[in-house]
Amino acid sequence: MNRILVLITLSDNGIETIKSTPELPKKEMEFVNKWKEEGILESFYISVSKKDAVLIFKGPDENKSKELIGILPYFPYMAKIEYHNLNKQF
Repeated sequence: MNRILVLITLSDNGIETIKSTPELPKKEMEFVNKWKEEGILESFYISVSKKDAVLIFKGPDENKSKELIGILPYFPYMAKIEYHNLNKQF
């Protein structure tokens, strides 16, 4: 099954807003946990600095992955989003 790797970098101003708004991380994780339960999110990583994240979707195509990322509470604070189509080898 193909995978979509999503690399996200938050803006500096966005990180400050997120840090000062405690409900934002909770709302963000509700989406992440829901996708994990639904089986469409295979992996989720956050950098030590909390400025970057990596999500690996299984199932949704790139367009659907873009839609999913677009509904995240952090979306307005994302400075850079990259999508990569992958073929899982093992």
